Amino acid sequence: MDEGNESAYRSLEVWKLARELVIEIHEMTLSLPRFELYEEGSQIRRSSKRVKACIVEGYGRRIYKADYLRFIVFALASNGESRDHLETLFETKSLINEVTYQKLHQKVNLLGNKLNRFYKSIELNHKSIL
Repeated sequence: MDEGNESAYRSLEVWKLARELVIEIHEMTLSLPRFELYEEGSQIRRSSKRVKACIVEGYGRRIYKADYLRFIVFALASNGESRDHLETLFETKSLINEVTYQKLHQKVNLLGNKLNRFYKSIELNHKSIL
């Protein structure tokens, strides 16, 4: 396998969007009430980072189609977890900026849709190398 191509995952649209979300979610959590930094804030930071990490790990295992798909499923699950934490923060009024909430919620939903399409594309078109 071509090791020089390992960072090619950076060109994936899903990875780029996941990266944006990690940064934006991290910044949003800095404005949360102090107690939330270590509770819901910590949870949403970790779940959003897991989305991006699973995309990278799946890409690294792309020679095995089943592994690639499995890690995209993990990314989808972590994205759903991030959505749930975001909604909880807003519903409990720990996140009071509705514009920030709506923007992040739309991006999380967009990423979920793109990950679903990415999964289907891998399922239909990807050929295992081995």
